[in-house]
Amino acid sequence: MVLRTHDLDKSSRSLFSKMLIFALPIMAMNILQLLFNAADMIVVGRYSGSEALAAVGATGSLINLIVNLFMGLSVGTSVVTAQDYGAGNPDAVSRTVHTSIGISIIGGLIVMGVGLVLCEPLLILMGTPEDILHLSVLYMKIYFLGLPASMIYNFGAAILRAIGDSRRPMYFLTMTGIVNVLFNMFFVIVLNMSVDGVAWATVISQYLALVLIMVSLSRSVGAIRFRFHLLRIDSHKLKDIIKIGLPAGLQGLLFSISNVLIQSAVNSFGSVMVAASAAAGNVEGFVGTAMNGYYNAAITFTGQSMGAKKYDRIDDIAKVCTILVFATWILLGGATLLIGESLLGLYTSNPEVIELGMLRLKVMMAAYFTCGTMNVFPGLTRAMGYSILPMLCTLVGACLMRIVWLSTVFRWYPTVIVLFMCYPVTWALAGLGQVASFFYARSQIRKRAALETESVEVSL
Repeated sequence: MVLRTHDLDKSSRSLFSKMLIFALPIMAMNILQLLFNAADMIVVGRYSGSEALAAVGATGSLINLIVNLFMGLSVGTSVVTAQDYGAGNPDAVSRTVHTSIGISIIGGLIVMGVGLVLCEPLLILMGTPEDILHLSVLYMKIYFLGLPASMIYNFGAAILRAIGDSRRPMYFLTMTGIVNVLFNMFFVIVLNMSVDGVAWATVISQYLALVLIMVSLSRSVGAIRFRFHLLRIDSHKLKDIIKIGLPAGLQGLLFSISNVLIQSAVNSFGSVMVAASAAAGNVEGFVGTAMNGYYNAAITFTGQSMGAKKYDRIDDIAKVCTILVFATWILLGGATLLIGESLLGLYTSNPEVIELGMLRLKVMMAAYFTCGTMNVFPGLTRAMGYSILPMLCTLVGACLMRIVWLSTVFRWYPTVIVLFMCYPVTWALAGLGQVASFFYARSQIRKRAALETESVEVSL
């Protein structure tokens, strides 16, 4: 489905259906991605043992730490493209597209280099258990070879979503995910490889995704069509993308730093706890990534509304996003608790790992709607052109408070439950700040709209 500007002038009921239809392919894409990631962990956990499972799980927060700064710029791509598209400015859309691809190429190469050099010392700094350290280093070094392809794909997918096309990225991810799973099974089961087999399968699928997204953009009709001879970084578009995307990237970076600190605390409980946390985190991720579809919908619908100067639609978009977040929490969060043990049993047959994993799931799912609120409302605020406020809310409400929690409450009561309670407590604090930021940004937009109306009336 590709959105058109006139589609924004619909009833709230129609808006609900349009946002849900737009979000569903993104949700499906995110869930498929997690399914494929789960397949990685299931294959390596079942056929290479719990140490290999722990080794892969120990790398997630560190990979996000290194990657998220540049990935945040793809948010700027999505917002700027949506605003230009909503304003009906094809030349601006084209310049944004080619600037974004240029940024992704440069960013991907930088992230790959940083990851290859720093992965081992950072894993040691995090206190990664010695029995899995060598496997974690091996996995990360291979994984980062695919980062340039992953970066270009994510920027390309952001461009497609910005014009309302959430289906093609889903199709591409489905194809590459299947390839990833097949190579996982071949490398690990047939060739008896371990984490290196899972990593190489991921790299191969990432470069396939790169080919698919670039062929799609090259064959697209209209302003988003990519043409190699137009590949250059437009200084004005770069400034617009950085204005929105850099705070988003810094937010992701700061968020990842806090998660690295939590992972370090998890590491202190040993490799069994690392494996349990990794498996449980993968399971609960299905709920979080489903909610992430609403974040992308919020960016696209709000961005196009801003470009078309349909400011009155923003409140309706926020209401729909809130309803969808709560509904997803009730349905998927409840299902996760009901069948959590069976799901964890797919990753490992170790009863201690399953027991500890369920402990984490119970703590997380109790208030997971706060995570959805914290993640979705920044999309609304950024699409209105206010990107620093969401970053500050995450910095204080999530990152700083997690450090405080680990330094005080967890230090006083160093138990697994107290450690994992850090997540819902900081989600709630950051979520309240994100909602307040949205209302502030909305009030500023209303003032702007009133001034524009007065200006028109005076000129008449």
